[in-house]
Amino acid sequence: MASETAFAKINLALHVRRRDADGYHAIETLFAFAEDGDVLRLTEEPGLAVTGAFAIALDRGDNLVLRAARGFADLTGQGGDVGFLLDKRLPVAAGIGGGSADAAAALRLLCIRHGLDIADPLIARLAASLGADVPACLVSRPMRGEGRGDRLAPIGGISPGQPLLLVNPGLPLATGPVFTAWDGLDRGALNAGDAMDAALSGRNDLETPAISLLPVIGDVLGLLRAQAGTTLVRMSGSGATCFALFEDDTARDQVASAIRRAQPAWWLLASRLR
Repeated sequence: MASETAFAKINLALHVRRRDADGYHAIETLFAFAEDGDVLRLTEEPGLAVTGAFAIALDRGDNLVLRAARGFADLTGQGGDVGFLLDKRLPVAAGIGGGSADAAAALRLLCIRHGLDIADPLIARLAASLGADVPACLVSRPMRGEGRGDRLAPIGGISPGQPLLLVNPGLPLATGPVFTAWDGLDRGALNAGDAMDAALSGRNDLETPAISLLPVIGDVLGLLRAQAGTTLVRMSGSGATCFALFEDDTARDQVASAIRRAQPAWWLLASRLR
C-alpha cells in the first residue's frame, strides 16, 4: 500500500497580531516539521480505518482525511472510491497539526496516485479550504506563514536533522478557546531574515492563554527549560504540546529519559527536524 508520513508540525514562533472582522486572527509564524508523525496508507476499502495509540481519541465522523478526499474528488473527478488506513501516532488537539498533517498526507497520496503536482494552485486552494495549517503541512518544509498562517514563503536557516523532543502532558486543548483567551495585545512583528534567529528572538503569543486554560503546560515548559543542552524551548501552536531543540542527540535523549522517569504519563516523541 502506498503510504505517506503526516509529519508533526512545530511552530518555532507564533505572533498573533490582531483579530480580523471575520473572526479569524492574523498571525506570523515559522513552521518547521519533525521527521516523524502519523502514517497514512491508501487502501482499496472505501472510507477510513484508524489504528494506533491515539485512534480512540479521533473523531471519524468528519475527519479531515475524508474531507480532503471528498474535496479532491470534487476538484478532479478522481479518487472518489479511495480508502485510507491511518496509524494515529500523534496526540489529538495537541498543537502539532495532527489533523491538518493527516489531510495534507491524503492530498499528497492522491496527487501521486493520479499524477498531479501538489504545487498546482488548485490543490493549494483545496488545502487552504481544509484549514489554515493544511497548506504548510502539504509542503512539510520550513515556511514562514502569514495571514491565517496560509500565506507561505520558504525560509532558510533551519537545519535538517537538528534533534527535537516533543512533550505533551496527555491532555487535549482545543484551538478555539486558546485564541479566545488571547488578550488582544499586538506585541510586535516576527523578525525577517534568518529563520532560526527570528525564532530565538520571537515568542508564542498563545502560550499565556493556553497556560491559563491548562496550567500543566507551564510545568512542561518549566521542566524543559531547566534541562541542559537545549537551544530553543517553546509551546507549539495553541498547545498543549511543547518542544525543545537540542545541540545533539545525546542531550535530547538524556532529557527524554529524565522526563519519562519524572512524568511517565506524559507523551514524548524524540525526533529531528526535516
